[in-house]
Amino acid sequence: MDFLKWTLCALIGYALGNFSTGLIVAKQFAHIDIRKHGSGNAGSTNVLRTLGWLPSVLTLVGDVLKGVLGAVIGYLIMGDSGARLGGLCAVIGHNWPVAFGFKGGKGIATSLGAIIVIEPWFALALLVFEIAVIYFGRMVSVASIAAGVIYPLLTIIFRHQHWDWCLYAVIMGAMAIFSHRANIKRLLNGEENKLDFKKINKLDRHGKNAAK
Repeated sequence: MDFLKWTLCALIGYALGNFSTGLIVAKQFAHIDIRKHGSGNAGSTNVLRTLGWLPSVLTLVGDVLKGVLGAVIGYLIMGDSGARLGGLCAVIGHNWPVAFGFKGGKGIATSLGAIIVIEPWFALALLVFEIAVIYFGRMVSVASIAAGVIYPLLTIIFRHQHWDWCLYAVIMGAMAIFSHRANIKRLLNGEENKLDFKKINKLDRHGKNAAK
């Protein structure tokens, strides 16, 4: 019975992750495959650079909700363990969605959604930290990579008596860092682009540059 519950948590989480908000929003707003524009990523940052604020916010909210729902449904099925599994699989589904050729986003917003359910105070701390780094440094990748390091550290410091919580946090952090491996390479080479809000590109509903 427990095996079936574990499987159900994992499948539901992964299925939720396959709901690629960025792809759907980009199709609705500009009839484009967002993976063929900008950085090629389906996350909210690339949507922001390509389509502007509203599509980006909708993508961000949708990606966060996937993590929240995966964790909440998992909790209802198997408690804390189910919440962690459901949230983890939602991130996996977001990063590597079978429905979209295993090419998705980088999982930061979906990870945040899962952490909101599992450790809300950690989620708040990570959110404040990321906003501050993005505001002052203009590099979303740096904020995301740093969050991938800080979350496991917070868990190990404050939940060290629970090895399963620590293992979960390490896996989540490792996925965040792995998904940013290209960004890390660009950072080391001094080639990573900063987020310039004044130069956000916008495409019209035909996938062409919109007049500003």
